Amino acid sequence: MELSGLALLTVTVTLADGLVLARSVFNHSMNYRSVVALGNAAVVEEPGDKLAALRAFTEKILPGRWNDARQPNEKELKATSILRLPLTEVSAKVRVGGVEDDAEDYALQVWAGIVPLRLVAEAPVRDGRCDRSLATPAYAMNFRTSGN
Repeated sequence: MELSGLALLTVTVTLADGLVLARSVFNHSMNYRSVVALGNAAVVEEPGDKLAALRAFTEKILPGRWNDARQPNEKELKATSILRLPLTEVSAKVRVGGVEDDAEDYALQVWAGIVPLRLVAEAPVRDGRCDRSLATPAYAMNFRTSGN
């Protein structure tokens, strides 16, 4: 796909935090965090700017990884599209809290509550072709507890 110039873009991200089970199916809900960003995205063409964006992204996810791994070569940079999206129109929604049943439903003998959901990183798994003498880097070992 060839990108050039400006493109109208919508980015939506939702994280589900829990299933809210009421006594009535009608009142079931979900705890979540959601954001929508709208705007005119511009293609980043300058190789130095593309490289800087890739570095920033990599370092945000796993600080220290950029200098530990091979950086993109010219061919890979040309095959990669980076979009710049000014955050001029953004909407966020959050639902937290417990069950909200109709008043008469609280007397029903039906279990109600929340099934918490969470995204958890597990222990790193070494690639089968990775040299066994290489220690697993701290950024991979500590990813689960670093708050990333």
